[in-house]
Amino acid sequence: MSTGPAPHSILRFMFRWIPPVLAAGWLAGFFWYAADVPDLVADATTPTDAIVVLTGGSERLDAGLNLLRQKMAGKLFVSGVYRGIDVNELLRLSRQKPEELECCIVLGHTADNTAGNAIETAAWMRAEGYRSLRLVTANYHMRRSLAEFHHAMPDVKIIPHPVFPDKVKHEQWWLWPGTAHLIATEYTKYLAAQLRHWAELQEDAP
Repeated sequence: MSTGPAPHSILRFMFRWIPPVLAAGWLAGFFWYAADVPDLVADATTPTDAIVVLTGGSERLDAGLNLLRQKMAGKLFVSGVYRGIDVNELLRLSRQKPEELECCIVLGHTADNTAGNAIETAAWMRAEGYRSLRLVTANYHMRRSLAEFHHAMPDVKIIPHPVFPDKVKHEQWWLWPGTAHLIATEYTKYLAAQLRHWAELQEDAP
C-alpha cells in the first residue's frame, strides 16, 4: 500500500523550487516598484495641517521650506535632524533668512531611520492635534515612507510630495547601475517593513 511521498522527497522538492519561486516573485515586485516610483507631484495644491520633511537631501528641505513659504501649512516638521543643529543653523545651511521662517519650523532629533521618522512625527502630530500632513521625501523613498507613516498614523491624511534628486535617473533606470541598486535596496526595505507591520498586527490581534 502506498504511503505517499517520503519526507526527504518533499524537503528536496521544497529546497529545489522555493528559492527560485521567491526570487521570481521578488523580481516581479521589483519591476512593479520601480515603475511605481513617482515622477510628479500628484496633488500640489491641497493645504494640510503640517508639512513633514524627512532628512536625507537638500532638495527635500528646500521643497519643504518653499511649501511653508507658500502657506501650504502652518507648521513645518523636519524629522531626523542631527542633534546639535537648531532651526537657525538649519536655515543658514539652506541659505534661508532665519527671520522669515524660524517661527514655524520644528525639528525632530530622535529618528535615525524611516520607521523612526514615522514614530517621531506621529508623536508630534498627536501633541499638536493635527490630522493631516504633506510628506516630503525623495521619489524613490516615498512608497516605503508612506507605508511607515500610514502604519504609525492610520487616521491621519497624508499627501505625498516627492522631490526628484538629480542622482536618481528614473527614466530608463535599468541603464543606470547606481539608480537600479538604489531602487532595489528601497524595494527590499519596503518588503521588510510590510512584513514587520504584518507581524505587529498579528501580535495585537485578540
